[in-house]
Amino acid sequence: MKPSALLFVAALASLSLLGRAASSMAATHKPNTSAPAAAPTAAPAAAPAPATAGVSGMPSPPEVDARAYILVDYTSGKVLAERNADARLEPASLTKLMTCYVVFQALKTGTLKLNELVTISEHAWRAEGSRTFVQVGSQVPADVLVKGMIVQSGNDATIALAERVGGTEAAFVQLMNQNAQRLGLTGTHFDDSSGLPSPTHYTTARDLARLGAALVQDFPEYYAWFSLREFVWNNIKQQNRNGLLERDPTVDGMKTGHTDSAGFCLVTSAMRQNMRLIAVVLGSRDIKGREDASAALINYGYTFYETVNVKQRGTVVLKPRVFKSTDEYVAVGPAADINIVVSRGQAGSIQTTASVRHPLIAPLSTTTAVGELQVTVDGKLMTSVPLYPTVNVPLGGIWSRLSDSVLLWFQK
Repeated sequence: MKPSALLFVAALASLSLLGRAASSMAATHKPNTSAPAAAPTAAPAAAPAPATAGVSGMPSPPEVDARAYILVDYTSGKVLAERNADARLEPASLTKLMTCYVVFQALKTGTLKLNELVTISEHAWRAEGSRTFVQVGSQVPADVLVKGMIVQSGNDATIALAERVGGTEAAFVQLMNQNAQRLGLTGTHFDDSSGLPSPTHYTTARDLARLGAALVQDFPEYYAWFSLREFVWNNIKQQNRNGLLERDPTVDGMKTGHTDSAGFCLVTSAMRQNMRLIAVVLGSRDIKGREDASAALINYGYTFYETVNVKQRGTVVLKPRVFKSTDEYVAVGPAADINIVVSRGQAGSIQTTASVRHPLIAPLSTTTAVGELQVTVDGKLMTSVPLYPTVNVPLGGIWSRLSDSVLLWFQK
């Protein structure tokens, strides 16, 4: 390019710099002056909270009959209460939650059909412990076996499903342990599909809460089975052993467990006012103990905590300047809903601060993180999430690229 042309481009770029710089500063540093959607969110001043809702006034979790327990908010994963949550203990029939997970995978991929007839082997028929009363050599629909596994906690139905999905129960157990590893259940190891006692068959309350959350998240189409109160097979009515389904209408799952060595165990999930809590209780002394402990933990969580939606997926948080594109500014926001759990009365103390890296240069895709949104409560950082363009930002024309190259040179 000739020197005169370069001078012409530089002059135009300088004029563009003066005009665009002011706009860029308004969008980046003072987004509230350019567009309401671009302003960082600042929540209103906190309302006076009851004495038990503040951090300093939060009461201790209830004393419950359990060797170990944990209470977790499903949406955020925040632990609201725990005791011995990482102790490796026998899961008893809570093992069947992982069996369900693997069976649900097979149903989702189509390698197992709900109306498929499954042949009951002698190994399944001779299963120890609780039973669904299926007969050796008979063919039972897979959906009946799933109900028998969840509602009645039938070991025979469980083993029949394990053999159908894995070929053998031993091979199925390998799938269980592989999924445990993939889900990050670091304190868990399975030896069988139904939960018979074994020195190397163990899990933790924390791992079971993660597994319960994974079942809700990964298989919503099958989750309703956990709320069935009874079902009938071969003229035999079989009742769900989770008594909380009768006691609390907000409880919609999940699973009971019991052996002499494990004690009475229960994983509970409940939904109230768009807030799902998962409680795990291990090693209670009796059925009433595990149900009372679970109910106390669930009620504690709902009484003193609340889930707050800070930002919805795709909400425009900022509109920063983007260089070498057709459009001067790009809308950015979170790729998923941002939810946090706070003590009741603290919602007014939530504040957000958004920032983007500089300079932003096209092309950009909706999967390219360009900044972050920090969420604080009373000045304490609760979470930090990436921000993404809400639309793809293609490369601009030759004039945009050329003039913005000069602008970027002046900003060095």
